[in-house]
Amino acid sequence: MNRNETKLVKIGNITCGNDNKVLIQSMCNIKTSHVKKVIKQINECTDLGADMMRVSILDFKDAYAIKEIVNNIKIPLICDIHFNYKFAIIAIKNGASKIRLNPGNLKNENEIKEIVELANKYNVAIRIGVNSGSLDSEIKEKYKDFPLYKQMVFNTLEYIKILEKYNFHNIVISLKSSNLFDTINAYKEFSKISNYPLHIGLTESGFDDIGIIRSVACLSPLLLEGIGNTIRISLTSDPKKEILTCKRLLHDLGLYENYPTLISCPTCGRTMVNVKILAKKTLDFLVNNNINITVAIMGCAVNGIGEGKKADIGLAGGKNKYIIFKKGKFYKEVDEKDALNELFKELLTFKK
Repeated sequence: MNRNETKLVKIGNITCGNDNKVLIQSMCNIKTSHVKKVIKQINECTDLGADMMRVSILDFKDAYAIKEIVNNIKIPLICDIHFNYKFAIIAIKNGASKIRLNPGNLKNENEIKEIVELANKYNVAIRIGVNSGSLDSEIKEKYKDFPLYKQMVFNTLEYIKILEKYNFHNIVISLKSSNLFDTINAYKEFSKISNYPLHIGLTESGFDDIGIIRSVACLSPLLLEGIGNTIRISLTSDPKKEILTCKRLLHDLGLYENYPTLISCPTCGRTMVNVKILAKKTLDFLVNNNINITVAIMGCAVNGIGEGKKADIGLAGGKNKYIIFKKGKFYKEVDEKDALNELFKELLTFKK
């Protein structure tokens, strides 16, 4: 699909924007001053495919912890700053690749000037992160006759003017709400009038399937229109789950190639095997071995080959016997007890 044309922004050693890949990020859920735990969590997320990670800066201990964290990770670190601009100054000097500023919580222009001048000096990017729940009160009053999503856009544009006033352009934008339609409309509106790259996400989406479904419903329309240069699926969960969910969404939309596709049938009265367990074990095997092909796990041989014919390889279960098929054609029959092991042997032949 065509991606929206945007400015290019350097974030550490990676480039965000334009036709570069959609960058995946998450946020640590551990206090930043707990350095060893934070480093471990970031490196685990990196191994799963995170391109960037964000940490919150609550106090000076958190701010000064950035140096040790940066020295022990491989990807750019983003620091989330609210209220106290001095935290941003310390974070930049200690190696942060990007600073997130909330216009509703950090409004003093002299303080903003000090941050952006230092960010220019250290080649650090800034994300202007507007949240509907913390909009600048003056903006809300000034534009009270406009819908919330337009207020979010106006708040962003006015903050951009401040940064540009001091010759700062290494900017990424986010416009998040917990409401799907405000979020979608804000991003669409902004993308029409500015070409700064966009970090997309639905804030406070919820936990497990609640958060996943709401986030996918919100972010898919944007991505399909070419909107979005970095992404976070915010879940009340382990950050690693956010990374995996982002990969799966981007993969299904054709925006992330390096990931397997698993097809499994919904099961019916003909099913005589536990498709869910077989599918879960197969997906885990594919992910753990970095085998990025399409695999079908089907509950019976009646429709198994036909429904899974576009798969590179598949397994269809029956009573005591299973069949393995490739590209919609029968390959061999195996005993039930050997089925998964035989499938996994075949899968390893696809490993590059």
